[in-house]
Amino acid sequence: MRHNYHIRPATVSDLPVILQLAEATWASTYSSILTQEQIAYMFEVIYAEEALKAQMQEGQTFLLLYEGDKPVGFAAYSVKHEAERLYKLNKIYLLPQCQGKGYGKALLSAVEEEVKQKGAFALDLNVNRHNKAKQFYERCGYSVYQQEDIPIGPYWMNDYVMRKAL
Repeated sequence: MRHNYHIRPATVSDLPVILQLAEATWASTYSSILTQEQIAYMFEVIYAEEALKAQMQEGQTFLLLYEGDKPVGFAAYSVKHEAERLYKLNKIYLLPQCQGKGYGKALLSAVEEEVKQKGAFALDLNVNRHNKAKQFYERCGYSVYQQEDIPIGPYWMNDYVMRKAL
């Protein structure tokens, strides 16, 4: 079944849409692996409108995926290490009811294409060590490169760093 979707770059004027999508996806993504307190804290740190605006100003490129005229997902990427031509997928989220339609792969492929055009050698991403999305990334050609534990306020993100050569 072919779905009617398109992907476009996001601008500062799209921040309310990105925030709305994040609010609709975060709890379902993390409720089984993080405490409600940690989810709320991290959400506020990462997704306050000013935080998103700062991320854009600091070089994160956001993409929005629409099903018809309805925004259903977003991704963000940035340069991780310029000299090594290494980029990082910072975020990728789809509304739960839109998962399984191929949109995640389409959004990830769009990011891969964009960074390849910018000269990227590889794309890294972080995924919580207990997040079932790890299997999705493996199916898309990513493999665990290393593990890292990142402090966010009083909490820790216990992640795999996954990498795909482009």
